[in-house]
Amino acid sequence: MGETIEFPGERTDTRRPRRARPLWRDVLGDVLRDERLEQERILTEVARTAGVSPQYLSEVERGRKEASSEVLGAVADALGLELVDVVGRVAGRLALREVNGVPGGGMAGMQRSAVGPVTAPWSGAPAPTNAYLLAA
Repeated sequence: MGETIEFPGERTDTRRPRRARPLWRDVLGDVLRDERLEQERILTEVARTAGVSPQYLSEVERGRKEASSEVLGAVADALGLELVDVVGRVAGRLALREVNGVPGGGMAGMQRSAVGPVTAPWSGAPAPTNAYLLAA
């Protein structure tokens, strides 16, 4: 194919730069790993209880794999959590990242309460746990 020739003084990319947003799978992995570590359990034990391989659970926790609803439900059960609690924690962390204006995520300004849910650092109140999952 031919070459692209730029004209002097013209910008070829007129799109606005987009702010990087955290991926659902990254935050979900953080939530699952944090809960597992809070329970002082090892990955292989949780994976065995959930019926998944330790390698796969590790990849989910690191945000490398998108867990199916079946796998997510099994891991939540293995951790003693309801699926709605996991979704709520992920939604709460995403909301706090947006409020804190942390581009691309990051856990700045967030802390966990003794009970487990993420809390807003300015109020100590639990982050919102009502979340809606939409599918097209």
